[in-house]
Formats: sequence, C-alpha cells, structure tokens
Amino acid sequence: MTVVGIGIDVVDVPSFAAQLADHASGFVAGTFTAGEIRAAADHGGAGDATADSRPREHAARRDARLAARFAAKEAFVKAWSASRRGRPPALGAVDLRWIEVVDDGFGRPGLRLHGPVADALRDLGDPAVHLTMSHDGPVATAMVVLDREPPAAPSSPRADVPGMQRRPPKR
Repeated sequence: MTVVGIGIDVVDVPSFAAQLADHASGFVAGTFTAGEIRAAADHGGAGDATADSRPREHAARRDARLAARFAAKEAFVKAWSASRRGRPPALGAVDLRWIEVVDDGFGRPGLRLHGPVADALRDLGDPAVHLTMSHDGPVATAMVVLDREPPAAPSSPRADVPGMQRRPPKR
C-alpha cells in the first residue's frame, strides 16, 4: 500500500449549528445530499430525555452528525489536494455534494464520489479512500487517507519456483 494523500478537518459544532440554522443561506442544500441530510436526522434515538428537551437534543445530535460529515468532505479535499502536490488542481471548483458520506450498513462511514470528483480521482489511479469521523461535545472531526497499491514489480526468475535452477553462489 502506498499512501498518496492524507487530510484531516475539525469543526466547531456550535458555530456550525448557527450556520445550519440560517435557512436563507442555502448552506445545507448546497453542501449535503438528500441522503446525508436524512441519515443525520434519522440516526440515534432520544434516550431518556424529557419530552421538553427531546427536540433540542435531537437537533444537537443532527448538527453534530452534519458537522462530522462536513469535516469528512473537507478532509477528503485536503487528502486529494495532497495527492496532487506539485501539480495544479484537477478542478477549478468542487461541489461538496459530489463528495457524499455513506454508511456501509453496519455504521461504518465511507465516501461515495460523484461527477467530476469521481472522474478526477480515477485519473489518480483510483486510490482507495479510507474515512474515519467522530464528534464529541463541541467538536467534530474527520480524517481521510488515500492509498493505492504500488505497481507490480517486473517479474524475475525466482530460485524458489519449481523448475527453476539455482545458481551456485560466486566465490
């Protein structure tokens, strides 16, 4: 495995929540896919909260999950940028909805890339994309690692392959 890019991002959840609350900005619709918005809203239960605090707690959990997804998108852009070190950017602009955080069905996050971002990553040799995300209290974070298998070494005769003869060592 050869690491070709690493990116990390940290988001202040309260500041991010204030940005999410500004519905006139269009930030949510311009940043997240419908699936990401749905997953952030549906994930987790209310626990043993009182009836009065449930909507607030549900909104706080949703905000933290969206903050982690935003951090994942930013971490991917940083890892992708690092993989292109010394070369110009592959795209002039990136629509963050082209970078989608998805769940593998077991709660493990991954990235699904769309459009020009997916095409540009294929031009890098289609590296594997590894993602981890977390949120705790006022902080959400994500890290992305891009890696690919190194090119196969040219084959050469090996002494341990049946039918191959070993040369005696030179003296």
